[in-house]
Amino acid sequence: MTETERSASWAAYYDKLRDRPPRRTTTAALDRFQPLPLDALALDLGCGDGRDTIEMLRRGWRVIAVDSEPKALQRLQSRDLPPDARVTPVVARLEEIPLPIGVHLVNSSFAMPLCEPATFLDLWRRIREGLPPGGRFSGQWYGLRDSWVGRPGITFVSRDEALAMLDGLELEVFEEEEADGVTPRGKPKHWHIFHIVARKP
Repeated sequence: MTETERSASWAAYYDKLRDRPPRRTTTAALDRFQPLPLDALALDLGCGDGRDTIEMLRRGWRVIAVDSEPKALQRLQSRDLPPDARVTPVVARLEEIPLPIGVHLVNSSFAMPLCEPATFLDLWRRIREGLPPGGRFSGQWYGLRDSWVGRPGITFVSRDEALAMLDGLELEVFEEEEADGVTPRGKPKHWHIFHIVARKP
């Protein structure tokens, strides 16, 4: 695929996702920050065109929005952002991003598993270590019965593995979903997903 074709493919993908609401895990995590932390800072890993980022900004958060696709961040910056929005777009792969000091929320909706297993585990270790007491992680991990199992560059975990990785955190949301559906690109897919909101005590 040429760079032009790749860019067009991502543009079509973001067109399909346009105007979708923030994910439930994102809003569930945001709702639990009462009151809002002083200088509330969120890291949105794999932000796409900003459906979760915009909700964070709307609620007064400062957001570092990370995506490996420049087209995604261009879409985010062209959207109708709150007038006082404080967002820092970063083009990078998730595993390359250091966890900023002072981050209260790490959100990664359907993006964190798109890493090799070794980098996935290292990223998770850095998230756990970097969050302060009271900080949260929200996002999705893929289970072993997902139809993408076997694809290179993606990490899948069992329920027991997921719970072991979350051990010591307060599980505010842990939902296992398994269903047939389609991807945002319209391809049939069997989904096996863990929806997570976890708080560091």
